[in-house]
Amino acid sequence: MTGTVFNIQPYSLHDGPGIRTVVFLKGCPMRCEWCANPESQSISPQVWFDREKCISGKGCSFCAKLTDISRFDPAAFDGETKSFESICPCGALGVYGREMTVGEIIDRVEAESVFYGEDGGLTLSGGEPFMQGEFAIELLREAKRRHINTAAETCGQCSKEVLRRAAGLLDHIMFDIKLIDEERHRRYTGCSNRQILDNLEMLFAEFPKLRKRIRTPVIPTVNDNEEDIRAIAGLLSGRENYSYELLPYHRFGVGKYRLLGREYAAIPDKLDSELFEKLKQLTL
Repeated sequence: MTGTVFNIQPYSLHDGPGIRTVVFLKGCPMRCEWCANPESQSISPQVWFDREKCISGKGCSFCAKLTDISRFDPAAFDGETKSFESICPCGALGVYGREMTVGEIIDRVEAESVFYGEDGGLTLSGGEPFMQGEFAIELLREAKRRHINTAAETCGQCSKEVLRRAAGLLDHIMFDIKLIDEERHRRYTGCSNRQILDNLEMLFAEFPKLRKRIRTPVIPTVNDNEEDIRAIAGLLSGRENYSYELLPYHRFGVGKYRLLGREYAAIPDKLDSELFEKLKQLTL
């Protein structure tokens, strides 16, 4: 079985307990205005073009065809997309995403297992990893067969049955809750949060022993206020076997929008640090 991967990041300390290898799968049903990984949204490989590195500034005979990078089809060119990087002598052309097999990925994860210790292991991320549901489940199944600790990061907007099957193969799950208000959630992410909240209920009800880390990215002008954070904390009140944390907003992914020929949303540049610390106190 193959799936589309846009990055494999070794030695990660922030994507689950211990030292982990994070496998980023392409595809996400949400379109959050502040998304730091726009290359993760489409499930298909995407060509990126850095005009600033291009010799001519507008493309040579090969990449002059990239009139609309956001709609570019890698199949329009001969050869495998993973070879694009070697074609451009300036490094102005590349591809986000390539097909990999379950075996290729888990072999690499297992090769790094010497660093994992008791808590580390594999983390599936994205995008939304369960958008490639069957592939994600096969990755987790093979990891468990090789005695590798498993974790996943999810936005929760996925099939309940896929999430249920995956949860039985997970040691740890990180689940994002951005807003409780459905109308505002739809406005800022492009979709309702009903499925997300329903999936969270299922995890607490059917997998009480699964370690859960609920996370909220705090976004300026979106949910950087006590009302929204209290609403999420209230939803979690009385639950067991979970932790809750706030993630500070950042703009690390802005440059990727330019490479994909897209505009970044007009989110304020900076999150107020004092306000963030105040909001964190509400979660303790």
